[in-house]
Amino acid sequence: MSLRTSLRALPTLLRIGFAEAVAFRAEMIVWVFATTMPLIMLALWSAVARTAPVGRFGQEEFVGYFLAAFCVRQVTSCWVAWLLSYEVKQGTLAMRLLRPISPLLAYATEVLAGIPLRLLVVAPVLGISLYVVGAQAVPSSPAGWAMFILSLAGGWLITFYLNVLMGTLSLFMESSQKLMDVYMVLFFVCSGYMFPVELFPAWARTFIDVLPFRYQMGLPVELMTGAHATGAALGLLAKQWAWVAGLGVVSTLVWRRGLARFAAFGG
Repeated sequence: MSLRTSLRALPTLLRIGFAEAVAFRAEMIVWVFATTMPLIMLALWSAVARTAPVGRFGQEEFVGYFLAAFCVRQVTSCWVAWLLSYEVKQGTLAMRLLRPISPLLAYATEVLAGIPLRLLVVAPVLGISLYVVGAQAVPSSPAGWAMFILSLAGGWLITFYLNVLMGTLSLFMESSQKLMDVYMVLFFVCSGYMFPVELFPAWARTFIDVLPFRYQMGLPVELMTGAHATGAALGLLAKQWAWVAGLGVVSTLVWRRGLARFAAFGG
């Protein structure tokens, strides 16, 4: 499959993915409800901050942070690990391999095609954040918007590549479900999904800064709410895209090795 063939097929794949997202919109709503943890944490941390700020976070700052976390989570969500693991177990991955399009590209477009519907959920939440928090709920300059959008794309790519990696491991072992469970726990704790990373002790932040989880979600949320000056933001973006490049290479290599084993099973 050439790059030209993939690019020509991309609009069609996105149209098919969007049609599927519309057809199975009830499933999308279930996924949206499954990602409402930031709203729960908002209520919890707002209660904690009622008497005194926690770090730099008062009640208003927590509202801005967790509503931004909810919005970022909707856009960067990915379920390829579960889909890939299921298709390996059922053997239906073979059907994807018969098509003249890379299965990884097909998985990516299926996820990306659902984003327009998710933005319908994000829009009112963002409106509430702007009403409650004011202009600081979103980037205040074109450069700030550019860095936020870049971090959003980087966060999605890291999430996608980690999903591919976790799902592909099911080609090497009986089930990668337990590894995915561990991954999700680490994501919840270290990504800024349940509480801002800066609330961790300094020694823990040093450890978290070298892991990919913060760059999946915490960084886009921090850039959306203006938590960093331009220099610090660019440094964090450089780390994020280093993870994108590294995980892209590793997940692609593991995918190719896994496919060789899958072909062996199929005779």
